Amino acid sequence: MKPLFRNLCSTTMLIALAAAPAMAQESGDATTTTTGWVFRWINFAIVFGLIAWGFAKAGPYFRRNAEQISQRIAEGKHAREAAENQRRMVQEKMSHLDAEVAQLRADAQRANENEAQRIRALAKADAQNIERAGQAEIAAAEHAARLELKAFAGRVAVEQAEVLLRDQMTAGTEAAVFRAFVESLEGSRN
Repeated sequence: MKPLFRNLCSTTMLIALAAAPAMAQESGDATTTTTGWVFRWINFAIVFGLIAWGFAKAGPYFRRNAEQISQRIAEGKHAREAAENQRRMVQEKMSHLDAEVAQLRADAQRANENEAQRIRALAKADAQNIERAGQAEIAAAEHAARLELKAFAGRVAVEQAEVLLRDQMTAGTEAAVFRAFVESLEGSRN
């Protein structure tokens, strides 16, 4: 409240002092009298003082404002430089982008070819393993079939020999065979 009252009083006094020469002029010719000259100089001093006081009071504000503006200009300059650097980096990356894409495609193509060769090699190895397993199975089946065939041939041979012996064995041959057997037993005893 005090600064407001003080400012109001100062303003009223300044208006009164500024109006005094105008009132003095009404009473007579102010340009020729000494009082007129004094009021003119007082008026000049008041106006000049007000202007000087205004500049003195406004000076720190203007300095502070100028410093803020300078600071913002410097910040803007730094931001612009940072943006320019970033733009340059982006442009540089963009200029190398085609080469990078081509390199990635070439790498992917090589990787695909290597993978295809690896898969072919695995398939070939699997096919060879399957073929070996099949051949081993065939050999085992062939061996089993041969054994079975030998066994079958042996049974058939025994059965045919049995049939032949029955057909050719008569009571006289049986007796002769029995005698030869008994004689061989007696001879082995000695």
